[in-house]
Amino acid sequence: MISDQQRFDAVIAAFDAANAEDPNRDEGQPKELLYAQRMSAMLARFAPEASESVQLAVRAQHIQRWKTPRSSYPIDRQGYLQWRTSLYKFHAETAGRIMAEHGYDAETIERVKAAVGKKGLKVNAETQLLEDVTDLVFLEHYLAGFAAQHPDYSEEKWIDIIRKTWQKMSQAARDFALAGKVSLPDTATPLILKAVS
Repeated sequence: MISDQQRFDAVIAAFDAANAEDPNRDEGQPKELLYAQRMSAMLARFAPEASESVQLAVRAQHIQRWKTPRSSYPIDRQGYLQWRTSLYKFHAETAGRIMAEHGYDAETIERVKAAVGKKGLKVNAETQLLEDVTDLVFLEHYLAGFAAQHPDYSEEKWIDIIRKTWQKMSQAARDFALAGKVSLPDTATPLILKAVS
């Protein structure tokens, strides 16, 4: 009989093994594996008391994302929304299947799938916590790179992007970011303060 901790560790290892197959690289590592590790690290900083289902959900949020490339959908707003919706479902189903293979109960699997599938944002506390961690990781690790890819964006466009991210975050996550607990790129801090004022 394996313990709850052994089962949890085995599923995290299985999520990581799935993400280690990512052919794309970021800082010399499989891109989605590094992302998943950053998500877990941020959760440990922001909400160390998080439930087991949230700990699993943050690790699986982008699981095998490269298997559904953006280019497989039309390059317009509608295509983008279809891609995002299909990804939520794909990530949730993949996480749920791996958990079931390791003997997780149906209720925990459904909780993880709901969070990964972005169900009930603002009303489901676990989905909101996943969203908070996603946004904090974006601000700390990906905002600067995203900015470098879009040098043509105006200040107004950046303020709009930051405001949209901010609106998805809980007050606790906003406070955490503004309290200096997230490493923000130097160029972003004035923009963030302007966007949220």
